[in-house]
Amino acid sequence: MAKVLGIIGGGQLGMMMTEAAQNLPNEISKIIVLDPTENCPAAQMGAYQIIADFKNKDAIVELSQKSDIITYEIESGDSDVLKSVEKNAEINPSPETLKIIQDKFLQKTFLKENQIPVADFIEINNIEDVKTGMNSFGYPALLKARRDAYDGRGNFKINSEDEIQKAFDYFKGQKLLLEKFIPFKMEVSVIASRNTKGQIKTYPLVENIHEENILRETIAPARVSDEIIKKAESIANSTMTVLKGAGVFGIEMFVNQENQIIINEIAPRVHNSGHHTLQSSETSQFEQHLRAILGLELGSTKLLHPTIMYNILGSKSFEGKYLPLELTEPNVFLKMYGKEISKPSRKLGHFNLVAKENETIDQLLEKLETLKEKVTTQPLP
Repeated sequence: MAKVLGIIGGGQLGMMMTEAAQNLPNEISKIIVLDPTENCPAAQMGAYQIIADFKNKDAIVELSQKSDIITYEIESGDSDVLKSVEKNAEINPSPETLKIIQDKFLQKTFLKENQIPVADFIEINNIEDVKTGMNSFGYPALLKARRDAYDGRGNFKINSEDEIQKAFDYFKGQKLLLEKFIPFKMEVSVIASRNTKGQIKTYPLVENIHEENILRETIAPARVSDEIIKKAESIANSTMTVLKGAGVFGIEMFVNQENQIIINEIAPRVHNSGHHTLQSSETSQFEQHLRAILGLELGSTKLLHPTIMYNILGSKSFEGKYLPLELTEPNVFLKMYGKEISKPSRKLGHFNLVAKENETIDQLLEKLETLKEKVTTQPLP
């Protein structure tokens, strides 16, 4: 019997999850999202919406009463409330895993305890802890908010002693950790999945290019050696083995100067660096996530075509409504998220540039340069 799917968060990830769910009518009969923004992207795709904050207890309870299974596109949900409503609906990934992952200090402690490589870190309770940590780690180091930080929000790179006070004040009393800076030569990620029966599959390693801490490009496959690929896949599999619950996880990693792999952080959900799978792979990460939480056989993760994903971000020069974007070039797949208002660096959409037969990543990168100008947002007159 088809199930009612509840999703905490109805942004672009919830939107693409909704579209994937609509392609599984025998498994999912209805989609309900919990999101504070009226007519959120997922609602625009036909999901029913409960309009409330992600952490609103009454709204989470309501969602659990109306759903058979609950998942999330954002880590901000209240894991304790989710744990309390497991009697109403199956929740995946598990609330225990969410509780660990949504707190970066708990996440890194958990990984370290399971012999999974992470940068050195310490808990911060006061400014003296920061000073002690800087003396130990050296400059630069990263002061980070433990919770509700993504896309570079919640990070402060301390480059010198006279920045310590400024960095500490920046967080205004939030819970913090200090992390040793890794002088990486590349950022990479693995999209990994596990279903409710324990089957694990990983997508090929991808290379990520950030601008001001926000993902801009994902190159699939990553331009690295087979040795690095094996190390990354091994670490991803080890990580999936120790985390509880089913679903897709985005595992972000650094390749350091010695070609060692170090985990940066984990997202317990579909991930921006997996958007390429919509065209590059037989099974998109969104379908895979649903297959995982429904207990279905996981789909193929084989990369069918080299692909570059490019994020379309709001212009820094204005905030407001913007002119529609259009790309008509062959093998270019544009996906806009239905966000009416452009804000500086806001994720408004993405496109996938898919290789034709025998076309190389270098050739795709050349093509990409000709497309970037066409997706620069302009204000509506």
